[in-house]
Amino acid sequence: MVDAGADPEGNESASPVIQDEIDDDTLLKFPEGEYYMDEQVRFTSFENVGIVSEDGAEVTLVPANYHEFDGPPRLFRLGTSENPGRDLHFEGFYVDQTAEDTGIRVINAEVEDGLYVGSVFIHGEHDSGTWGPGLFNVVDSNGEGVVECFRAFDGGVFSDETPNSGTVRRGSSGIHVNGNHRGTLTFKSCVLGGFAGTGLYASSNGRVDVEGGWYENSVTGSLRMGVSEGRIEDAVAVVDDPIEDREVLQHPIRLDHGDRIEVENVTINTPDPNGNALRVMEGVDEATISDTKIAVGGDSTAVRIDEGAGSTTFENVELEMNGDAYAFRILGDDAGAVALRNVDVTGDASGSPVPPAIFCTRNDCDFESLSVDQPGDEGRRGIELRGENYVVADSEFDTTGVPITVHNADDVRIENTYAQAYEDSYSLRIFDDSGTVNLENNEFPDGVDDRR
Repeated sequence: MVDAGADPEGNESASPVIQDEIDDDTLLKFPEGEYYMDEQVRFTSFENVGIVSEDGAEVTLVPANYHEFDGPPRLFRLGTSENPGRDLHFEGFYVDQTAEDTGIRVINAEVEDGLYVGSVFIHGEHDSGTWGPGLFNVVDSNGEGVVECFRAFDGGVFSDETPNSGTVRRGSSGIHVNGNHRGTLTFKSCVLGGFAGTGLYASSNGRVDVEGGWYENSVTGSLRMGVSEGRIEDAVAVVDDPIEDREVLQHPIRLDHGDRIEVENVTINTPDPNGNALRVMEGVDEATISDTKIAVGGDSTAVRIDEGAGSTTFENVELEMNGDAYAFRILGDDAGAVALRNVDVTGDASGSPVPPAIFCTRNDCDFESLSVDQPGDEGRRGIELRGENYVVADSEFDTTGVPITVHNADDVRIENTYAQAYEDSYSLRIFDDSGTVNLENNEFPDGVDDRR
């Protein structure tokens, strides 16, 4: 690209040179240097295009600020939903947006198949009020793409704090996958700081997988998934910098909709949350969360399953609940079975204002091999059942208040379970509005308070 006329010193814009040279079956190589860009490079309906740093050289793209950038605020728009490309390789760039009023969509890529974006490191807060750093779609249902090591460390501010207030609702998102995506996209080892819109926001009818990476402090969700199928695996999602001067929620993970979404071997840490650590919303037909660790402080429910959410399973999950709220809040009636298997709930959460660690109003739920140890003050309880057709089996509850409460519930079976109250209370309380409760081979040293 230097031979073609691009200035590696950053004094003259490289945008027109790149636009002149980009073509089908063409590899654009950037030698070491800084390349200033002040307008979008656009290329559609292409085949076999590469834009890379030369032999691993340190190549920095420097966008013009909001006031000086000419045209749509993107460095590269490669393909559109109507005129997608095929076989795109984009790799090996630093993006310096540390100057005031900068922040740019680095790459907008829409392809039929063969997308690879790798090693893009964005430095500086996104404070221009324009679109966030990346949009990626694979528009063919049989197509595939990979985005690897796409990292926007410093996040983005609210749009009303920028010179472009009102154009982007609330603020930019770090990575966006929209309704034009129909294929399979995998995000590997990506990193997103706190964005005022969303962190990684996938809302499409395709498949999106997240493998590894770090996602923190974004509004709505650091990882927000609404896809036909998807998987979050080996990632870390954190809220440790809550926004206190605005009415917003920061969920580390929010599952919006989809046929099936899996979360496996994920670490969620919210020492001072203003939203649920994990929320499963009503558009999700089936979700599985396994081999995952969750730590929550503050006064927000750790895991919320909304009324319309479908079948949801938690398996091999450790939840440290130190905030005075629900560890699990399971809502709805007949939306779908919920199962908690081999789930440990620990921590010193208080029983005020929320007494039980696990609160369930949904029918047809199984609680097997639970371990609930909540020694917090003010009568912290274990589990409260308020629906029909429950199994609690092979479990252990050690809580300050009543470990197990059956309240207006029916067809409840509790077996092979130990329940002890640290304070002077009962092991099990059955309220008078409850129906059938079958007890078998349990150990209740504090007795049963049956009020029927």
